[in-house]
This record gives sequence, C-alpha cells and structure tokens, in this order.
Amino acid sequence: MEAGIVGLPNVGKSTLFNALTCSKAAQSENYPFCTIEPNEGLVSVPDDRLTRITRYIVPKKTIPAMLKLVDIAGIVKGASEGQGLGNKFLSHIRQVDAIVQVVRCFEDDDITHVAGTVDPLSDIETIETELMLADIQTLENSLSKAQRSARSGDKEAKLRVAAIEKCNEHLAKDMPLRTLLLTEPEAAAISSYGLMTAKPVLYVANVDENDLEGNDPLVAKVRSYAQAAGAGVVCVCAKLEAEIAELEEPDRSEMLTDIGLVEPALNQIARETYRTLGLQSYFTAGEKEVRAWPVPIGSTAPQAAGVIHSDFERGFIRVEIYTLDDLEKYKSEKEIRQAGKLRVEGKAYVMQDGDICHFLFNV
Repeated sequence: MEAGIVGLPNVGKSTLFNALTCSKAAQSENYPFCTIEPNEGLVSVPDDRLTRITRYIVPKKTIPAMLKLVDIAGIVKGASEGQGLGNKFLSHIRQVDAIVQVVRCFEDDDITHVAGTVDPLSDIETIETELMLADIQTLENSLSKAQRSARSGDKEAKLRVAAIEKCNEHLAKDMPLRTLLLTEPEAAAISSYGLMTAKPVLYVANVDENDLEGNDPLVAKVRSYAQAAGAGVVCVCAKLEAEIAELEEPDRSEMLTDIGLVEPALNQIARETYRTLGLQSYFTAGEKEVRAWPVPIGSTAPQAAGVIHSDFERGFIRVEIYTLDDLEKYKSEKEIRQAGKLRVEGKAYVMQDGDICHFLFNV
C-alpha cells in the first residue's frame, strides 16, 4: 500500500518528501510544477517494540515495516479541467491508497503562495473541490456504460449503477466520498475507478521553525477542520526536518535536543500515515532477523502469512503467537512455552497489533 503526498505548489511537499526518504538531492526551484513525474520512496515506520524484542532475541538484523510514499506535483485550482497539467497529476492520486495533504501554515515573503495569501483552509478546500469534481467526472463517464450492461440483466452492473448513483448524490452535497457509507459489494463494484475523495487523508501542517508545537491560529483551523472530517493532523517544519535528515549521528541527536524534540517529527508522520492506510504490524523474531510486517487491520492469520510469501497463505496450517509483554516477563520464547503462554491459532484468527508469530504451513 502507498500514500501520495499532495498539496498546492510551494507548500513544502517535495522538501518533506526528501526529508522523509532521507534524500540529499538538491531542492527544487521555487516555482510550480517542478515535479513533473511523481517521485517514489520507501520510508521505515519507527517502532520501539522492535528494540524491546531484540533485548531478548538478538538477531543478525532488524527490519522495520516500510511504507511507500509518492511525491505528486502541486495541484492548482482548475486541475479537474486540466489546468496546470492537472489531469496527469490527478491520475497519480488515483493510484495511491491514502492521501497525505501538506498545507502551509507559515508566512514567508520569499516563498510565493500560488493563491497570493496563506490560508490553509482555502488550500484544503481547493484540493478537495478539485478531487470531488474529478470524481464526479469519473462517475458520470462510467454511468452510461454501467446502465447499458444493467439493462441486459447483468446483476453486477445493476449494483454498479446503484453505487454510482449513490456516490453522485453524496458528491452533489459537496461531501467527499470518504464520508459515505457503502456496503462491501457496493465498494467492490466501483473499486476500479480509483475515486480520490474516497481515500483516507492525513493533514500535515507545515509550520514555521519557531512554532514546532503548532500553536499558530492557522494550525488551529487545520486541526478543527480535520477533527470534523475524522482525519489526523501532524505538525512539522519541513525545512527544519530536511536539515535534521541531512545530519549524521550524533549531530542529529544534538540538534533535536537543542530544539526540544525527542525525535524527528518525520517519525510521527510515518506512524500516522501507516495508521491512515489502515495498517498494523505483527512481528517475526529469530536469530536471523527480527522483523515488523505490515498487514491491514482485520486481516486473518492466513492473510498475514501471505504478506511474507504467498505459499505461506496457500499452505497455512496454524500460527503460534505470543505477546511482547510475555517476552519481557519470561525473557525467552522457551520460557514462554514452558509457562503455557504460547497460543496456537487457526485460519479464523484475526491478527492483533503486536502479535509475535511463527507460521506453520505445508505446500
């Protein structure tokens, strides 16, 4: 699964992306559309549970969960009608699973705002409007074809028509599709459309380096909007985080201490993006490696096994599971077994965040 970083031009998207992926490439010039093709990068998801596990099971290597980020060029008003290379950029958003929207919450006379004034709510609404207009266009273009198939008696097409009409009614009220409750069959019927306002969203408030806690009234507006929308908010100074990402240890730790941060704000963005994607982690632990594996919340044990290898899912027999709390209490897997704390679960088991697992399979 992957998340796309979006926003208006010159809000700090590429700076943030480069910092997240620890890119040391030269920063883009201060003008719109400097990112013509979406850049992609893998970001590790910080998880202190990995460190806690390796205190008792010492591996040759430790591997965190990873998520894929896509830096998508700036969207402008009129993008849904092709303004600013909009159609091309909107197609990139259709391909991601979640949206990370960067909004500018700082004043800087040297960085021109595309709308002429810094107003994060206006920025959010501009992008939301463009995505809704693009979704309406997609649905309208698909409706006639679905209706023709439905008239021939195609049950799936009838369901698709009903789902499209339901979505159109919702969008007509200026409401994004992520706030519309669809049944699983309805959602599946239109899943191939890549409807953008149906994707979960995380807002990143790009703040001034003197406002790392996000106390500015501009940030308060973003928090209020996000709360009403059921979305998360992370405050970050992209410029400062880019500087931190360039440093080697111990200079990085020293700079964090100097500015009063326990960790880079990028860590919080990675974790919140992971959550926004609907992911959780389970672990495998042995002498070869201790590793966090991303899996959608609600996945069954066989589905989780399939994340490692499709053969594991196909030939799943059972999974042995213990918790980090038990590892810290009993100090070793052997002692956990002897204490009767090792659980054996079957195909119907729903994975829990933090499960430490051994999968048994036969192909």
